[in-house]
Amino acid sequence: MNIWGITDTGVVREQNQDYYHIELLEENVGLAVVCDGMGGAKAGNVASHMAVETFLETAGAQPPEQWKNEPEAVLHFAAEQANQAVYFRAGIDPDCRGMGTTMVAALVVEQTAYLLNIGDSRAYLIRPDGISRLTRDHSVVEALVARGEITPEEARQHPQKNLITRVLGAEAKLRADLYRQQLSPGDVLLLCSDGLINVVTDQEVLYEVLHGGPAEDCCQRLLHITLSRGAPDNVTAVLFQIV
Repeated sequence: MNIWGITDTGVVREQNQDYYHIELLEENVGLAVVCDGMGGAKAGNVASHMAVETFLETAGAQPPEQWKNEPEAVLHFAAEQANQAVYFRAGIDPDCRGMGTTMVAALVVEQTAYLLNIGDSRAYLIRPDGISRLTRDHSVVEALVARGEITPEEARQHPQKNLITRVLGAEAKLRADLYRQQLSPGDVLLLCSDGLINVVTDQEVLYEVLHGGPAEDCCQRLLHITLSRGAPDNVTAVLFQIV
C-alpha cells in the first residue's frame, strides 16, 4: 500500500483552512483524514487542525488489535472525540464561535477500506473501468439531487453548492456516516476537499490517476489542474494505492 497527499491554499483564499494527515501504520494498514474548516478569519483553520489532531490522538491511543478487529469503531470514536473538542472550543472562545469542519477519513486494513464522512469532503474509488463516489455529501445540493430536482451536473454550478447540512463541531452529538468498501490490487482511493472536485471533473481525475503519469505525482498533477483554473478554494487530495 502507498499513500500520498497534498494541500494548497489555492489562488483566491489568503489562508489554507484545509488540513490533512496520512500515515502508513503497517505494511497493509493505512490511515488518512482530510478536514475542510469553516467559521471566519481564523476559526476555520483552528477547527480543521483541532479535528485532525484530536482524531489522530484518539485513534493512536487505541490498541493495535482494535484497528484490525473493530476499525469502524475506532473511526467513529476518534471522530466523536474530535467533534467534542471542536464543539467545546467553539463554545468557550468568542473568536471561534460558530466554527466547524468537514471530515472524511479512511482506515484501510489489507484490502478493505473503512470510511467516515461528515460534510462535503469526499472519498472516491478509482479502477480501470471507472470512478465512483463512495461517500454522500451532507449538503443542500446533494439533497436536491437525491430528490431528482437537479442533476449532478447542475449541482456543480448551483448557487447553493457550498451550503452543507452537517458539520463536525456544530453539535454536541456527532452525525457522521460510515461506509465499507472492498478493494483489489491496483485500486486507488481518493480523499479530497471540495476545492478539488468543484474544479476538476470525475473523468479528469480518472484520467490523471490511470494515464497521467507516475502514481506518486498524481496529487501534484491534480493540484496543478486546479491552480491553472483559478482554484477559488483551498485544495486537498490524498491517494491510497492498493498493491
